[in-house]
Amino acid sequence: MLVATGCSDGGGEKKEPEKKPSSAAPGSAKPSASASASAKAATFAKLPDVCKTLSGDTIDKLVPKAEKKEGKALPSSDTNDSASCIWSGLNDKDVKDLQFRTLTVSLKRFSSDPTLGSGEKRADDFMGKQVQAATTQDGAKDAKTEKASDIGDAASVVSTTTKKDDNEFKNETVVARTQNVVVTVKYSGAGYEGAKTPDADELKKSAQDATKEIVKAVGAANGKQ
Repeated sequence: MLVATGCSDGGGEKKEPEKKPSSAAPGSAKPSASASASAKAATFAKLPDVCKTLSGDTIDKLVPKAEKKEGKALPSSDTNDSASCIWSGLNDKDVKDLQFRTLTVSLKRFSSDPTLGSGEKRADDFMGKQVQAATTQDGAKDAKTEKASDIGDAASVVSTTTKKDDNEFKNETVVARTQNVVVTVKYSGAGYEGAKTPDADELKKSAQDATKEIVKAVGAANGKQ
């Protein structure tokens, strides 16, 4: 009988102890570099209160006579991952230039996942989908998409025209990414009862300014100014 100490058998010759095969597969000791990178924690861990991402002064400017100045939060299963708020209003009816405005702000946060990628990458992918969706939303026509500068880490603006109840709406949708959070701002306007159609460039500038304010609110909610 062989024993681990290598004692002599009947012939006086010592037997070398048998080596146990290694249970570790080659290269299994360390995770791959890509897996480690994708599992890195995302920068932003929470979302701010979406209806408080814009100041009262901004709401007064973009949506005069808003029905609810504090905004109306839309239903969400988890407001720390996804949240939206809407403001709408029609200026005084005794004003000849009767104007309607609606503003919708949506936030979407992505965490890092070893199988899906980093929060930033997932947010970047979602941003592309949001931009594409804005070009056809509500039967939009004449869509024009352009890059926007100085808004978060990346941003695009989609300009469209839609019709509802014989009123022509000009829509400006800004989609921006700040780290692992995507901010989508849709600002729409129409002139009622024969009033002039709002200027698209003015709507676009207002939408971009609002998005910058929201990006700052996301950072502030996570302790980053």
